[in-house]
Parts: sequence; C-alpha cells; structure tokens
Amino acid sequence: MDALKKGFSMAKEGVVTAAEKTKAGVEEAASKTKEGVMYVGTKTKEGVVTSVNTVAHKTTEQANLMSETAVAGANQTSEKVVEGLESVVASTGLVKQDELENTKGDLTKQEGDVEKPTDAGQ
Repeated sequence: MDALKKGFSMAKEGVVTAAEKTKAGVEEAASKTKEGVMYVGTKTKEGVVTSVNTVAHKTTEQANLMSETAVAGANQTSEKVVEGLESVVASTGLVKQDELENTKGDLTKQEGDVEKPTDAGQ
C-alpha cells in the first residue's frame, strides 16, 4: 500500500509540475503574442499616418498648382478683354489712341498688385 501511495504521490507531483510548466508556457506565449500584435498595430498605424500625410501633401501641391493656373488664366483673359475694349474704344473714336497708351502705362503698374497663392499646408 505504501508503494501505491508513493507512486500516486509522485504522479501527482508530476502532474502539478507539468501544469505549472504549461501555465508558464501559455503565459509566455500570450505575452509574446501580445507583443507581436502591438508591434504590427504600431507599424500599421505608422504606415497609415505616413500615407495620409503623403496624400495630404500631394493634394495641397495639386491645389496650389490649380490655383496658380487659374490665376494665370484669369490674368490672360482680363488682358485680352482690356485689349479688345481698347480696340473698340479707339475704333469708335471715343478716346484717342495716344490717350489710351498713356492709360495703359497706369494699368500695368497695378498688375503687380495681385498676390499669388501660398503653400498653406507646408
């Protein structure tokens, strides 16, 4: 009977030891898994932030390019309109050609007053 008790006692100790080692192994595995998930999450977040910043920067560049193009187009259009009006006014005789040329000098001084768009996002 003592031999059976001793055998069961040893078996019990073995099971307890195995359970403790299993528990420690599972805890370590869970910890490593958590670290891995956190690492992947951090890297994914960094990638998303970088992508968003890149898209925002490119969008700002394109918006600035479009606004510069629009301003240039508006300036060209207004110059053509003024030239056309000068031609009509001169051809009708309402204003003399030399008066028109004197007025043109005054207008060109004001053309530089238009501000160009700035890079607000940078």
